Amino acid sequence: MEIIKDKANNTETIQEQKLQELLKYLSENSPFYKRLFAEHNVDVAAVKKVADLTLIPVTTKDDLQKYNDDFLCVPAENIVEYMSTSGTLGSPVTIALTDSDLDRLAYNEYNSFLCAGGTKHDLYQLMLTLDRQFMAGIAYYSGIRKLGAGMVRLGPGVPALQWETIKRLKPTTIVAVPSFILKLIQFAKETNIDISQTSIKKAICIGENIRNTDFSLNILGKKITEAWDIQLFSTYASTEMQTAFTECAEGKGGHYQPELLIVELLDESDQPVGPNTPGEVTITTLGIQGMPLLRYKTGDMCMYFDEPCACGRTSLRLSSIIGRKKQMIKFKGTTLYPPALFDLLNEREEILDFVIEVYSNEIGLDQVALYLVPADDSEECDHRIRAYLQARLRVSPHIKYLSVEEIQKIQFSEVSRKPIKFIDKRA
Repeated sequence: MEIIKDKANNTETIQEQKLQELLKYLSENSPFYKRLFAEHNVDVAAVKKVADLTLIPVTTKDDLQKYNDDFLCVPAENIVEYMSTSGTLGSPVTIALTDSDLDRLAYNEYNSFLCAGGTKHDLYQLMLTLDRQFMAGIAYYSGIRKLGAGMVRLGPGVPALQWETIKRLKPTTIVAVPSFILKLIQFAKETNIDISQTSIKKAICIGENIRNTDFSLNILGKKITEAWDIQLFSTYASTEMQTAFTECAEGKGGHYQPELLIVELLDESDQPVGPNTPGEVTITTLGIQGMPLLRYKTGDMCMYFDEPCACGRTSLRLSSIIGRKKQMIKFKGTTLYPPALFDLLNEREEILDFVIEVYSNEIGLDQVALYLVPADDSEECDHRIRAYLQARLRVSPHIKYLSVEEIQKIQFSEVSRKPIKFIDKRA
């Protein structure tokens, strides 16, 4: 993959130096990578440039799940925090952080908030959990502290309390899952809250796409901005990479932090793709002590853009997630990714909420079930929903209507940290 040169920071040289330090560190301290290097006869001294990374085999989610403890590079007494992945693509993985790793996490999110126009004069209302081993929560908290801004740690859910706090403390920015912002808007309508008169100017959107790959707002993003005149900033991150890609005010993709990460987008043969071409996001972490990763395939499919941004930043930018590789659905001859289905379902006023479930039938083919909360129980509403899905998908998934309470029991299990809208029950 081409590395975009930033003349001011000499990005390419910095990455090469940090990459060589990482390879030496892994060859001395990582049980997993010691074994990988030996099994594949990898000479780490021969890897001098980012382009040389193709000499090293990729690491997969399966590796991290199967050999989780073997990725640890420091004694247990050096670990100050244990985080975990959400388990979207399988069983959760534990990520161990040292004190230095927590500092790096704060620096990462500090950069992200700066990128999204944040200043020390902002007040952020955090509508997400800071417990349950959730890395994003502590990352936002630490980044805001480093920024010198104020924050309100309110947690997820409870629209009434969110609005009461907004009215009382007057935050300028919210950090929330986009679908929850829609619920805030709906609650405001039902209770006659004039959202145009509130203090909120921006929303940092986490966990869900708000844009299409051409940077235009998708249905979810449009629904929010049509009802509420606030600026949306999209983000992309994962627990494993301990780094975020965050939009600037231009809204043209998530900005790369090359001093913290090397990113490759790979094709089916694990070869780098060019700009504007879908590929699997594959990351090499820089500056991590506890559990650094080398050529780790995230499972997320994105595109990258290498032309300089109008904001002045010259490093590459990532598109929104096209889909997750393991979540691709082949349904009656049609290829679907969950984000595309989310857009379809978010578009209809007749559908208030939803969960998508995919499972295998008796001969191993993908089947799709939609659990929907309809606007009403009428036959007319049902007919409009089914006709719309047939027209847009060309196929008819199984539909089951649920109440708000029933859908929330599915979306928020005892261990979930964000609403679950896609369930994969395939073998």
